[in-house]
Order: sequence, then C-alpha cells, then structure tokens
Amino acid sequence: MTTPLPQMHGRPVVTDGGLETDLIYHHGVDLPDFAAFPLVDDDRGRELLLRYYGDYVDIARRAGAALQLETPTWRASADWGDRLGWSAADLRRVNRDSVTLLQRLRDRAALETLLVSGCIGPRGDGYVAGEETDPDEAAAYHAPQITAFAEAGADLVTALTLTGAAEAAGIVRAARAAGLPVAVSFTVETDGRLPDGTPLHEAVTTVDAEGPDYFMVNCAHPTHIAPGVTEGDWVARIVGLRANASARSHAELDAATELDEGDPAGLAQVQETLRESLPALSLIGGCCGTDARHVAAMWGVR
Repeated sequence: MTTPLPQMHGRPVVTDGGLETDLIYHHGVDLPDFAAFPLVDDDRGRELLLRYYGDYVDIARRAGAALQLETPTWRASADWGDRLGWSAADLRRVNRDSVTLLQRLRDRAALETLLVSGCIGPRGDGYVAGEETDPDEAAAYHAPQITAFAEAGADLVTALTLTGAAEAAGIVRAARAAGLPVAVSFTVETDGRLPDGTPLHEAVTTVDAEGPDYFMVNCAHPTHIAPGVTEGDWVARIVGLRANASARSHAELDAATELDEGDPAGLAQVQETLRESLPALSLIGGCCGTDARHVAAMWGVR
C-alpha cells in the first residue's frame, strides 16, 4: 500500500460524482458504451476530466476532508475495449495514463491527502446481473487492468457497480496478487438486493472472506439501499456510499432519454437518514445523475 487509507480510520473522505452522466448531459460528450477512458488520449478530453475532478478538489478543501478520486476507467477492461476497438496494449497504456493524470492533479491540488484509486467496472452491464462466473475466472479477467494500476502507482483499486459476489471475490484476489488495497462496491435494486437477487448482507459476508479492505454501495438511490441494510456486524464493513440522484429503478434509468438529476438537497437529506444505519461510513460521493452540486450538498458545503 503506497498511502494509508484514511477512510479505514473514520476520517471523512470526499469522492467524486457521476462522471459519465455529468460529461454526457452537461458537457455534450459522446461516450459510446458509457466509456470515459478514451478521453485520456485526447487533449480536450483531458482538460474536461481535469475540470471535472477539480470541482471535487474544491469540495474536499471546503469540507476539510481528504479526497479520493477514481480514474475514468470503469469500462477500460478487455471485453469493453474489444467493443470499442482498443487492443490489450492500448488498454494497459490508458489505464496507466489515467493514474498518472490524477497523480499530476494531486501534485497541483496541495491537499493533505488525495488518494488515486484505479476504477474497475463489472465485466458485464452494471445494471443487469452478469453471466455466472467463478472467482478465478474473474480474477484472470480483471488482472491486466489491476496490474496496470499497480505499475502506475495507484493507491488502491475500487470496483464499482458489481452485480454479484463471485466477480467481486475474483477482483479482490487479483488486487491482492498485485499488492494493492481494494474496495468492493455493490449495486442494488429497489429492494436492496443485488441485481442477481443476492441479499446485500450475504454478498458482503461472502466476499469478506477474501479480505477486501472495505465495502461500498453505489449506483442506487438511498431509498433503494435502505431495505438491504439489515442489522448485524456486517454493516460496519460498509465504509463508502455513492448514491444515484434519481429514485428511479435501474430499468427505468436504462430506458430514460433525459437526465434525472433529482434534488441535491433532498438527496443529501435522505442519505443522512441512511447514514444512521451505517456506523463506519466515511467516504461519500455520488453516482449516476449526480455532479459537484449533489456532492457538495452531501458534505454541507457551498
């Protein structure tokens, strides 16, 4: 581990919002397959990314909190790369360059703590349960991306919007093999269960046996997460939360043609209610439909 993880010790940590939806709907950027990583290869794209991330540097500074930024690489794995015409060598390079981009931002930001997290997405669609897999197969699939992050000096790996425990377990194994800390973030449906029907507590307990550093929940509204937060010691393993702006279901969001931004103040309020059930929660940001306004509201800063 290159940098201690402050969120593991209860220190407040800001993280960013819904990168892809922000770029698509607020900046008119075309992101085929929801892939933001090609922007790293383009001068204008890098400028857009740095402006996006800069808003969260400002929020962390105003909140007096640490900051963790996710690389724009949620889709930068082999299957998605193939769809978009990127070779394995190109993916390795862009994953490394994504880490370097944020490291350079860190050098300029002058925050006490800014963690650079290598972001991994599911092999399949983050809104739909993926095909059945086993942990070893998942580890082999995700290892090249994780290795690239390690080579570039990322502080940790964060796997966002996972739909099943087996893939999560494999990602943890691959991260451990690469010597990186790893956070696992599941998404849930309106009933608080993973898209494959697994109860959240069961998924966390199962994957915890692999030894991830902590868990998160993302890409769901707080009112959808709440039914899954049942009593038990397992809830202390959930350290991070990245909520959607909209209270619509995944299916409804998938079919939507316009952005549902919700209400930043209302989202912050309902999330604060959920926070009462998550005693270890310290890392907070947003997911689909959110931007710097939502995250600022969550942190009570203007």
